[in-house]
Amino acid sequence: MKKLHPLSVAARSISRSVNVGLLFFVAGVVASPGGAGATLVSVGGMVLLGIVAAVVYELAYYERFRYELTSDTFDVASGVLARRDREVPLGRIQNVDVREPLLARLLGLAAVHVETAGGGQTEVSLQYVGKEEARRLRRQLRRGARTEDETSAESASSDERASSDDEELLFEIRPRELAILSAFTIDPGASLLGGIALSFLSGLDPTALVPADLVDGLPGAEAGLVALAWLAVLFLVAAWIVSAVLTFARYYGFRLTRVDDELYYERGLVQRYSGTIPLEKVQTLTITERVPFRWFGYGALAVETAGYAPGQDGRGTESAIPLAGYDRVLALARSIEPLGELALEDPPTRARERYGVRYLLLVAVLVGAGYPLAIVTPLERWYLPAALVVLVPVAAHLKWRNRGHQLGDRYFLSRTGFWRRSTKVVPYYRVQAVLHTQSIFQRRRRLASVTADTASSATLLGRAATAYDVDADAGLEMQRKLEDRLQERLRARKRERTVGERFRHDPSNDEPAGDDSA
Repeated sequence: MKKLHPLSVAARSISRSVNVGLLFFVAGVVASPGGAGATLVSVGGMVLLGIVAAVVYELAYYERFRYELTSDTFDVASGVLARRDREVPLGRIQNVDVREPLLARLLGLAAVHVETAGGGQTEVSLQYVGKEEARRLRRQLRRGARTEDETSAESASSDERASSDDEELLFEIRPRELAILSAFTIDPGASLLGGIALSFLSGLDPTALVPADLVDGLPGAEAGLVALAWLAVLFLVAAWIVSAVLTFARYYGFRLTRVDDELYYERGLVQRYSGTIPLEKVQTLTITERVPFRWFGYGALAVETAGYAPGQDGRGTESAIPLAGYDRVLALARSIEPLGELALEDPPTRARERYGVRYLLLVAVLVGAGYPLAIVTPLERWYLPAALVVLVPVAAHLKWRNRGHQLGDRYFLSRTGFWRRSTKVVPYYRVQAVLHTQSIFQRRRRLASVTADTASSATLLGRAATAYDVDADAGLEMQRKLEDRLQERLRARKRERTVGERFRHDPSNDEPAGDDSA
């Protein structure tokens, strides 16, 4: 069995020493006997003790970690205090990600994370191995392996082929696309980091960020509202800047290549990510057109596989294309699944009326909430939200116009969303279940929703391909057609596999026809 790279001890020790040293620093401050000299000695001793403990632990971790790639399993033995032995069948491996944090990149190391079908969490993590070993493991774990000796003997030649003749570059993000993506993407963690940055700038006193001349001469209540508005603007600006930096660092150098039946992606500035997307396990394609990207003809493409979204790690589906012209996005989608023309059918017009009623109720709620708010605050014009009524017809139409569905020969397509319009493409043979649902409000207007459920992890989060607000009777017919076409595609694929197996195992296929050809 193999061991991790010797330099992994240094990389892991530095990372763990920072965390453990900080913990022991806090413990030293709390437990210090008092007095400047005594406090300095006790805190320094506790920090040193923490660093030594971290290094000793990582040395023990390195000595006890072993892994081996066999003909049908990936075996890993690990654990310092509690021993853990794992055998991961190669057939269950869903994805292999290779990550290169900044420190690991400086040392020529990479971390290998192995995901298995049926979950989005890491089954096996190797921190760290050499970069060449990481690439070898990623290739062999995804393609399967015969023996350790054979894979080692073929490693050099296979790497050379994969990086030259067999590798097809499908997409590489352009500087303009990266700049637009960074400028208009809101990262969920940016608000927290932006707030932390503002706190440090203000010295933990938010009022220090409010210019004095901005609130001078204003009554107390109005001055407070102006100050809050100013702080909100600063918070949004800080969050936007942090979000742009994070997005730029995340997608810097993004490229997508194809080798045989797999897609390989690479991205990242500070921390480099790379991984695979197995085409045979693709469940759903999602073409996303966000506002304002859609106004300039840009879109994105995400590929979802069974039980795992590549690069997920709590962030959702990894983009096959984070941002590109819509034509390029559609072309790549068709290279993965041979789609025909997109001709989606709109919902019935009575669905638009339903959306209008929904938005009218929302405006009524805002007006109703404004009245008691005006009683306890200086705000007097509680009825101002009523002006939103003029936007109700526009909002209802846009919602209706951006929904649709299509039953193709091989695929089910659904579209929904205005601010984030998503078009999902589901091959019939990937459908796990077909659901026909009606809410109380849908039944009143003879509407229904039809969902094609798949095994992708995004579906588990409630983002399945759904045709919203179709005619109730047409929805039942759609459900029947989806189920029938699912069975047809499954039978067709079974016949193809059977014929392929017979061709490979029948020796007569390699013999000449003889006299029968006459």
